[in-house]
Amino acid sequence: MFTGIVEEVGRVRRVTAGGRAGELSIRCARVLEGTKLGDSIAVNGVCLTVTALLPDGFTADVMPETLRRSGLGTLRPGDGVNLERAMPADGRFGGHIVSGHIDGLGRITAFRREENAVWITVAASPSLLRLVVEKGSIAIDGVSLTVAAVGDGDFQVSVIPHTAKETILLDKQTGDPVNLETDIVGKYVARLLGGGTAAAPAKGINLDFLAEHGFC
Repeated sequence: MFTGIVEEVGRVRRVTAGGRAGELSIRCARVLEGTKLGDSIAVNGVCLTVTALLPDGFTADVMPETLRRSGLGTLRPGDGVNLERAMPADGRFGGHIVSGHIDGLGRITAFRREENAVWITVAASPSLLRLVVEKGSIAIDGVSLTVAAVGDGDFQVSVIPHTAKETILLDKQTGDPVNLETDIVGKYVARLLGGGTAAAPAKGINLDFLAEHGFC
């Protein structure tokens, strides 16, 4: 589990593609502290398992499903990536519950500066937007952010200077894809209420069921 508080911006050293899978080699320093083979590190919000440790970085395998769901397949040597180690049991919860399992891709459509903050507008599919709520939490490329506004086809977040400095969010350009993970609590609630997913609508508790059994 992660919290969406980025610890370090690493740099892609090497990307190796093999069919539909691949391997990433990341140059970094801070996230290596205490890290062992088999540990989890979130790379742009994607939970990856460390398969090799180097003096100045680590290597991780990327499976086909991860490439389908995320933007890791677009990375090139030299690209910056947000890095976060899995949260220790005695750690502080600075962000929100982040699993490192990407729901899908969004696309940046606009940047707007407002005094010391920068507003970012992200377009997303209806199946993702139904789980995005104003003042709720979302992880964008692994960064825990508060949703400031939700529209018909997009949502907005406001990035403070500290977040801009410690992550790669403002290195992005209009049109760039970003990894999105919606709030895991919202996903469970939607599933229990019968919302399911875009691919497989669920049958479960809904408002009619609650009314029928005297709950509303």
